[in-house]
Amino acid sequence: MPSTEVSIDARLFHRRARGLVNHWKKSNGPDDSFQNVNTLLVVLGDMSDEDNVYQKTTALQIWLFGYELTQTLMLFTPEALHIVTGSKKAKILESLKQWEGQQFPVEIHARTKDEAHNEELFQKMTDIMAKHGNRVGIFAKDTQTGAFANAWKVALEGSNKSFENVDVSGGFADVFAIKDDEELRYTKSATRLSSLLMKNWFIDEMSKIIDEERKITHEKFAEKTEDVLLDEKMFKKLKFPADAASGNPEWCYTPIIQSGGDYDLKTSAVSNEKDLHAGTIICSLGVRYKSYCSNIGRTFLIDPNKTQEKNYTFLLDVQRKVFESMKEGTKIKDVYNRAIDYIRNKRPELEKKFVKNLGFGTGLEFRESSYLLNSKNTKELQRDMIFSVSVGFQDIDNPKAEDEQSKKYSLLLIDTVRVTQESPQLLTVCDTSLSDVSYFFKDPAEDEEEPVKKETGAHTRAAKSAVLNTKFRSEVDEASKDQSRKEHQKLLADQKHAEGLERYGDAGSLKKDNAKSVFRKFESYKRESALPKEVSSLRIIVDQRNDTLVLPIYGLPVPFHISTLQKVTKTDEGEFFYLRLNFITPGQPGKKDDTPFDNPNANFVRALSFRSADGPRMSEIYNQILELKKNAVKKESERKEMADIVEQDKLIEVKGKRPPRLPDVFARPGLDGKRSGELEIHSNGLRYVSPLRNENRIDVLFNNIKHLFFQPCDGELIVLIHCQLKNPIMIGKKKTEHVQFYREASDAQFDETGNRRRKYVYGDEDELASEQEERKRRAALNKEFKQFGEKITELSDNKVEVDVPFRDLAFNGVPFRTNVLLKPTQDCLVHLSEAPFLVVTLADVEVVHLERIQFGLKNFDMVFTFKDYFQTPIHVNTIPMSQLDNVKDWLDSMDIVFYEGPVNLNWGPIMKTIQEDPAEFYKEGGWSFLAIESDAEDSEESASEFEASGSDFGSSSDESSYASDASNDSGGSDSGSEEDEESGEDWDALEEKAKRADDKKFGGSKREADSDSDNDRKKKRKR
Repeated sequence: MPSTEVSIDARLFHRRARGLVNHWKKSNGPDDSFQNVNTLLVVLGDMSDEDNVYQKTTALQIWLFGYELTQTLMLFTPEALHIVTGSKKAKILESLKQWEGQQFPVEIHARTKDEAHNEELFQKMTDIMAKHGNRVGIFAKDTQTGAFANAWKVALEGSNKSFENVDVSGGFADVFAIKDDEELRYTKSATRLSSLLMKNWFIDEMSKIIDEERKITHEKFAEKTEDVLLDEKMFKKLKFPADAASGNPEWCYTPIIQSGGDYDLKTSAVSNEKDLHAGTIICSLGVRYKSYCSNIGRTFLIDPNKTQEKNYTFLLDVQRKVFESMKEGTKIKDVYNRAIDYIRNKRPELEKKFVKNLGFGTGLEFRESSYLLNSKNTKELQRDMIFSVSVGFQDIDNPKAEDEQSKKYSLLLIDTVRVTQESPQLLTVCDTSLSDVSYFFKDPAEDEEEPVKKETGAHTRAAKSAVLNTKFRSEVDEASKDQSRKEHQKLLADQKHAEGLERYGDAGSLKKDNAKSVFRKFESYKRESALPKEVSSLRIIVDQRNDTLVLPIYGLPVPFHISTLQKVTKTDEGEFFYLRLNFITPGQPGKKDDTPFDNPNANFVRALSFRSADGPRMSEIYNQILELKKNAVKKESERKEMADIVEQDKLIEVKGKRPPRLPDVFARPGLDGKRSGELEIHSNGLRYVSPLRNENRIDVLFNNIKHLFFQPCDGELIVLIHCQLKNPIMIGKKKTEHVQFYREASDAQFDETGNRRRKYVYGDEDELASEQEERKRRAALNKEFKQFGEKITELSDNKVEVDVPFRDLAFNGVPFRTNVLLKPTQDCLVHLSEAPFLVVTLADVEVVHLERIQFGLKNFDMVFTFKDYFQTPIHVNTIPMSQLDNVKDWLDSMDIVFYEGPVNLNWGPIMKTIQEDPAEFYKEGGWSFLAIESDAEDSEESASEFEASGSDFGSSSDESSYASDASNDSGGSDSGSEEDEESGEDWDALEEKAKRADDKKFGGSKREADSDSDNDRKKKRKR
């Protein structure tokens, strides 16, 4: 490579070289991974062996220089680095000495065509090694070939010096394990490419092959997948970032595809020559980006049975447990052992099927053997380590196999994660839920019917009757769907309860992070000379400037800050006027003692009374004190409101080029009324600029964006990009955690008064043209905003992902005061079209309670409770009852536990009870108390259902004759027997009876009903 094309980052080199040598110097003692060596020797010969791609030697060179330098020798001493290389490479490396910052000493020795000179250089290196000691650290597993490597071996053997070679691969593995910011950025890019290949290529191609019943071998399929990354024309189709090609993406290994009962879950597995089988398919693949590796693996189930679904769901639970264990400071062996313990307790029959290790550390080397996630590794996890985590069960027996190849199957999930202080950050993004990996291609009619079990008792009699429970197949499907949902909810509820018991254990009452009051000191005056001049008169002084009352006590002016005053009262008694001042003190009766004091045992002034015959003066002081107290309370409330305002970092503007812009957009909250501006994407955030004054800006940093939404204008008046912030910011004088940028999609903003087209249209043809133009304009707006949102994701290095609301799943509700359309997204439930905005993050939701689920009501309510028990539950009221099943299906698909009940609950006392003792709450059943009322309602309904029997059919003729008589009776007579009165009650009377029974059941409480209730209609007379 010509020298002009190579540029070495000197700053990065010196920083990493210093870090390496410092780690080496500090590694002393029994756990010394460098094994007390005196020097470190790294030699790279020729790179002709393709199978030798993962070596510590090349990894070190890429880590330091960013390139592989063949025919190069590096000798580290505690003081300096000596490099022996060719003249061209030496010229490039000279730039390292020109770095103006803190340097690590580097000595560069250039080889020439003079063999004698080259031998002198090698002799010099052996002398340096001997000077520091005979223990030399090398990479024992790396083998070097070529003339340069051979010449060094000859020089070393002819030096007449005895050296002891020591393998220091483990020491370098420790150095490589913790990634810096640049390494993390490259790793994230690699994981994104792997995820996109899995989502946008393999899954689509695999499903097409199975659906079309095409024949293809695993090996051929793997080669076809491998060719995708080699063709840059496919990058756009795969939705790769625009700069993906610049990172030289390549495969970490040839993709591994397995199916048909023959599985190998080891990293060294290869795709065999057998045909792809429509059963359990496992695919694993990994992409390198700028030499940094990633790994992802998924299992796909084709027409799975219940046992396979159950085992896969359990595998997801095991993976979740593994991720929960992978925290900074945890020993690697503990992660594996906790997974084994969980399997042993829950599903002991699967313990022997579990993988022998949970993966390995990865980076410049795909598999770092020093960081295997197994039961023996005593190394501790540290922040910013990267691991390929693999959980799986191998060769599980399938008792319901439909063919020979399906008798055994395996399950595998592989993800690349980053270790953090809490749960690891998942870098590979590809859905793993059961619904996303299950594919059903068979016609349900082809499934074999389950054998009918013999029933006894009432069930047997009902089965013999001629009346069917359902008349249509659709009702059978609906019942099956409802039953499946109930089973899934029961599983989720059990998991939620187990998590609560594990999380809180024997914990006492919860403490809110900011609930602890802090004693605040107020200093009215720093010195006596700062007191107002009026104090010499020994009168009550109200100092508005310093928020202080100066009161005369025993001939001395004593200042009291207004915050110490509880209340002031003024009374008249005869010719005198009294002013009483009550101060805040500890242990006041009838008040919660939550005010902090510096020393509660000190002596406090509780009250002071002043008497005067000057009524106007006392009234003036009284009004001044009230005004001062009012202003102080206002300031304190503003201070508390602004307490959660976090100052953002400064926006780093794009230099040297124009940033991507979205013109003619409005902002909410607005800056200059309703005037449009421009939204720009900069290095670390977004900036909205007002067109009138350039200093009017709204800066939103990527690290402060919690959710980013793009909502198209389909069925809406505006198209928008919405940011929900992690921490609120100030825009003007308003505090907000929602910032929205939108453009109107209606005709109102288009000028139709010019010559472009007529202002008035009369014919149908003009109206059709106008509608077509409207559709085109809306499509163009959607495209423009969507592309801008994708650009935000791309330029933020995937720190911010765009979420799009699903209008097909939308339902109406009242979250605030008005009825609005609520739209689910991938991660949230949102209302963004107008303020006030609603964003419910589903990951923060604990359980959902559906209220007012009663027969006859047209609406129901929904309450979201959160994992943070101090967060106020969110109520969404007046949801149409017709949307009940859709809401249930949506909640169930998002794995959210929900309950339903007939009445609205008072959530304030409920949450307070949980906060006081969450451990006791979960020991007593946790959230299952919400299911009690629902179960009671279900039992009452089932008890009142019609049961077919002989007597029922015997009475049908009597009922028919009664119906005939009732239809002929138009006189409305009140005569008749008591039996006729009982059997002849109309529906209104029956409903009134049921209402009275319900009122009696619920303690006479007023039942809620919707506005369309028929309470006002007249009753029909009894027969």
